[in-house]
Amino acid sequence: MRIVQIIDSLDAGGAEMMAVNYANTLCENVDFSGLIATRREGSLKSQINENVSYLFLNRKHMLDFKAVIRVRKFCKMNQIQFLHAHSSSYAIACMVKIVHPAIRIVWHDHDGMSEFLQYRKKRILQLASYFFFGIIAVNNLLREWDAVTLHCRNVIYLPNFSNPIKRTGKHTVLKGKEGKRILCLANLRPQKDHFMLVDVASKFISKFPDWSFHLVGKDFEDHYSVSLKKQIAERNLSHLIFIYGSREDIGNIIAQSDICILTSSSEGLPVSLLEYGFYKKPVVATAVGQVASLIKHGVSGYIAENGDVEEFEESLSKLAADTNLQRILGESLHDLIIKDYSDQGIIDKYRNWLKSCNG
Repeated sequence: MRIVQIIDSLDAGGAEMMAVNYANTLCENVDFSGLIATRREGSLKSQINENVSYLFLNRKHMLDFKAVIRVRKFCKMNQIQFLHAHSSSYAIACMVKIVHPAIRIVWHDHDGMSEFLQYRKKRILQLASYFFFGIIAVNNLLREWDAVTLHCRNVIYLPNFSNPIKRTGKHTVLKGKEGKRILCLANLRPQKDHFMLVDVASKFISKFPDWSFHLVGKDFEDHYSVSLKKQIAERNLSHLIFIYGSREDIGNIIAQSDICILTSSSEGLPVSLLEYGFYKKPVVATAVGQVASLIKHGVSGYIAENGDVEEFEESLSKLAADTNLQRILGESLHDLIIKDYSDQGIIDKYRNWLKSCNG
């Protein structure tokens, strides 16, 4: 097989990380593995395996025909069979299909708003789906929606998978006391609901005043970001809640943390949870998307209902008070990820699915 991943940027994010993970893992499993970034490079470029053939388009606008021709040339030169388009990159993939009909498009649906699919804009996606050879969904809600709504019969759920995180780039040193750090690895977007995190922190800090919260993820410096920072300041939490922005040395950051959390109001299958588990960190997360399939309450972590600050804070307090419990839950999550969310296991399912779709 000869497969190329295509993604709009290499900024730190779940879809972007999975495009890199697929490209890296496939280079050991197929005849050719490539990766194309269409609009922006970013911190994840440093994570690309040297055996992956890489192309950056520097695409400036939607109808950038020069970029489309460059992708066609790249695909023809390398005899590519499958163009695996992640998230919104299906748009340029469809244009490539028009000028290079032999290519097969696999669309990867990473939509993090799977709890609100009734509001999803679908007209353009439905038209594009006529060009799709197959669809991969990162949770079952998306798989069901894609199967019913889009015009493609080959739809499969494949979970995101873990991969060792390279310790690269700037060496971040987390603030706060060692042994008392709580990490939230999530870009500053509304669906990540950092405002719930602030509510949880406000209650938690009254019991554990020497603990601190560390928010790592891209800061878009938009209204959401400004409002979040304002609330942190107004609640006198600036000395205990720290915002770092996007960082490259994620493995190093997780290693410095003691408890890891996600307060999202909607998710697919968060890559950050897999990263937490790879480093054997105990987790508290909201029960959205495919989270409950990964976090078994009281066994491999704790889950709380979306928006339930009380339940979330109680679980966090249990972990903070018991280092042995932290170790047990962290190891349990790690074992589950190695067993069910390993890169090789998912890639084998992926390759077999492509073969079966080919008939």
